[in-house]
Amino acid sequence: MMRLRVLTYNIHKAIGLDRKFDPQRIVTILARYDADVVLLQEVDRGVPRSGYLDLASYLARQVQYQYRAVGINVFLRRGKYGNATLSRHPFRRQRNIDLTIGRRKRRGAQHTRVRVITGRHERSVEIFNVHLSLVANLRRRQIERLLAAHDIAHLAADTPCIVAGDMNDWAGLLKRRYFEPAGFRCATNRRPGSRWSIKTYPSFAPTGGLDKVFYRGGLHLHRVRRSRLKLARVASDHLPVIADFELS
Repeated sequence: MMRLRVLTYNIHKAIGLDRKFDPQRIVTILARYDADVVLLQEVDRGVPRSGYLDLASYLARQVQYQYRAVGINVFLRRGKYGNATLSRHPFRRQRNIDLTIGRRKRRGAQHTRVRVITGRHERSVEIFNVHLSLVANLRRRQIERLLAAHDIAHLAADTPCIVAGDMNDWAGLLKRRYFEPAGFRCATNRRPGSRWSIKTYPSFAPTGGLDKVFYRGGLHLHRVRRSRLKLARVASDHLPVIADFELS
């Protein structure tokens, strides 16, 4: 049996609740959980507030992830930001799917096909790193667009597939209305209903389960949890979620 640990984390540009830019805190948290694949949201590149740093490259080097993919969604006067996927396993493909609705804030889903290699065994997993809108109607349209995209719509039902990230889904409506009909299970809902989801926001006293992990295909959920590190309560406004899977 092959194991796969996935971590999803909105790092808030590595600016903590104390308003300090400190990427080393994010490094410490990522190193603690040693995930195979890390899905990050709000990752700056060349922005003054984050010291003009290329955060994805910096974090990948510091935590020794050989593979990284970046999906830029938002362009600022100086710099830009988006989602980043770091991996210990090679990518077979990578693509950023545009989920922007009209002239609203740009959003995207970063698709990476991860080639998981353990000894003589090899399996591909389709992973989608998303950051959805704060507006409920836009979130619904974004998920409709994502699930209709060729990247997901043409996958076989038994293909291992994970959609995870900052869903901004306070009411937990996306699971019942969209993901379940598409054959996905929710790793971050302990019981039916949004009130039972793993709470990740705000990090210092979580009340909302905004960071979610959906999966289907040849994946068995072994364990899922949020970080309980004291450092994680200040490093970002979200807590990371760690999900351990077994690949059949």
